[in-house]
Amino acid sequence: MAIGDVQAVAGTENVHYVDTGMYDTPQYGSVYIIDGERTAVVDSGTGGDYDALTGALDELGIDELDAVILTHVHLDHAGGAGHLLEDYPGAQAYVHERGARHLIDPERLVAGTKDAVGEQWQYYAEPVPIPEDRLTRLADGDAVDLGDRTLTAHEAPGHAPHQHVFHDAAAGIVYTGDASGIYVPEVDTIRETTPPPQFDLDQARRDASTITDLEPEILAFAHFGPRAYDEEMLQGYKRTLMEWVEAVRRKRAALADDDAVIEHFVAHADETAGAEVWGEEKAEAEMRLNTRGVLAYLRQKEA
Repeated sequence: MAIGDVQAVAGTENVHYVDTGMYDTPQYGSVYIIDGERTAVVDSGTGGDYDALTGALDELGIDELDAVILTHVHLDHAGGAGHLLEDYPGAQAYVHERGARHLIDPERLVAGTKDAVGEQWQYYAEPVPIPEDRLTRLADGDAVDLGDRTLTAHEAPGHAPHQHVFHDAAAGIVYTGDASGIYVPEVDTIRETTPPPQFDLDQARRDASTITDLEPEILAFAHFGPRAYDEEMLQGYKRTLMEWVEAVRRKRAALADDDAVIEHFVAHADETAGAEVWGEEKAEAEMRLNTRGVLAYLRQKEA
């Protein structure tokens, strides 16, 4: 699948996904498009990949959008939301109640993102603030009614406290956001995602259990693409998280310097599946982000 390509989600009705080319990297960022009684997208990309998303909507013949459903407000998921609401005046945004204020006034969100992603900010666009009356706050168990289907929000705060996964029970789909890691289809594996500043290991593992309890048939990964649900793979992701955090903890104990720990793991990024698939630049950026997130988690645990 190449950047800009649109494909149907196998086993579903009127659900597609587009490779947005996030970070100029194929098979890293996907947005889901629901062409039902009420049209919707799940997540919205960085804003820097907005043309790929609107191109997909055009390709599917969708000229009116009803709902922009955001798994969380990190700007690789919510960066395009305000742009969509400008271009589709009938659309309403839906987001976790804890993240809503950051979409109404994104100044702090932008500053935090720039600090977290560093040079990768070049692939983003400045977010457009969302008017409060066009934003619906969701709590755990709230549902988004799309007419012929319902997406129910479930708390998944391990990656970020403003994250939900969305369950379409009738279709058997869970839109995972980042709650079940990063799926790399080329090697059929799930990699960790542990960004600063609010990653929580124990809660992230519970989030994977939350998804298992929903008994889905399809996991719709934001990174990247849909996959048939596999309980063993999701259990493996929980082990991956533990092993990754332990690796950073051990290296931190050995080096006693957080910057040295980060540079150690960045130097070994080319040994990971991410480097093989995404290329050196993105793999190193991913490793830097994930290491910083675990270090922040370890400091918080100590405090």
